[in-house]
Amino acid sequence: MFTVVDLETTGLDPLEARITEIAAVRVRGSDRLGEFATLVAPGVPIPEFITDLTGISDDLVADAPPLHLVLPAFTRFAEDAILVAHNAPFDVGFLRAASLACDRPWPDLQVVDTLALARALLPPGTVPNMRLGTLARYFEAPTDPTHRALADARATAHVLRAFIGRMHESGRHELADLLALGRPPAPRVCPGQTTPIG
Repeated sequence: MFTVVDLETTGLDPLEARITEIAAVRVRGSDRLGEFATLVAPGVPIPEFITDLTGISDDLVADAPPLHLVLPAFTRFAEDAILVAHNAPFDVGFLRAASLACDRPWPDLQVVDTLALARALLPPGTVPNMRLGTLARYFEAPTDPTHRALADARATAHVLRAFIGRMHESGRHELADLLALGRPPAPRVCPGQTTPIG
């Protein structure tokens, strides 16, 4: 069971920026079991360049729920599954920092990074870069990543299935293989935090 997650945020640093959107797709094999998607009121102004990139504006999140209400619902959706993201240290770092800010424990979830899978499983030169949009086009995903969380989570789920298929074709069928190949880079620890953020 996998919960494929994507976030939109007001910036890149989980200690300073805030989450503006969370979406996730829960999958088992080729079956999509459910989806979770919500805007999040960040409590700070959204920079103009972020609005230009994502289409998420202050007006769009004006009536969105705050993070302390969204986070419990997301963790319930994600529980008992392996968490998957493209460039997982970014998304997991924000989720860990959000849990800390909301005084909630971060669940002990195993994590698979589709960026790590791409680097491990695609021969050099297969694609011009390892961006999610590039991989989604290469694997002919039905959903284009658009810098909106649900579309990006759907595209990441498709990329994950493609990589699992490649692993099966090469004779690797064990979950341990997937976890090893998709292991995110070593996490870093934030000041005042005793657990890694990525």
